[in-house]
Order: sequence, then C-alpha cells, then structure tokens
Amino acid sequence: MLRFVLNVLWLVFGGGIVLALGYGVAALICFALIVTIPFGVASLRLASYSLWPFGRTLVPKPGTGVASGVANLLWVLLAGWWLALSHIVAGLALCVTVIGIPFGVANFKLVPAALWPLGQEIVESP
Repeated sequence: MLRFVLNVLWLVFGGGIVLALGYGVAALICFALIVTIPFGVASLRLASYSLWPFGRTLVPKPGTGVASGVANLLWVLLAGWWLALSHIVAGLALCVTVIGIPFGVANFKLVPAALWPLGQEIVESP
C-alpha cells in the first residue's frame, strides 16, 4: 500500500508525468527516424519506469549481446549523460526537504536506467 501511495504522490508532485511525457516524445522521435527504433523502445521503457518507479527495479536482461553494449555507448554519448545529469540534479534538489527525500531517491534510482537502458528490464522488486 505504501508503494501505491508513493507512486501516486510521485505522479503528482515528483514529476513522474512530466518525465514520462518527455521520454514518450523522445520515443516518438526515435520511431520516426526508423534506424533509432531500439532507442525508442528503450525510451518507452524509461517512460514506464519513470511513471511508476516505487516497487520496481532494473535488472540485466539475459541474452543481450555486444550490439546492446555498443548501442548503449551511443545512447550515453547522445542522450544518456544529460538525462542522468538531470535526474541527479532533480534528486539533489528534492533531497533538500524531508518530504522530498523519497522522490529524490527515486530520481537517483532512474540514473542507471537513463545511462544504460538497452539490455535491461524492469521487474517488480521483492
């Protein structure tokens, strides 16, 4: 029940809707460019994760190969570093207040996903 409450508060006050919309727009752009469709799929995964982060975690997907590693390097160079930086800045800003600490931690949890999204999957945390 606590996860549900935190996720609803995240949607309203933590920026979950804004993050998900941003990742969704990035996914649409990637889908339109055809060659970047794998990045669009990763962006949709990030949108889903940023919409409902509490009670979920990111784990390596079995069976991913060298291609996802190379694509992740491209992702980090083109988009991942500034996405991760924005999550770090937002997380630090939210951790200034006691009420914002859970939302700051959720932003810090999104940093690895923003940096290295391909070859990962989102699962329910125990």
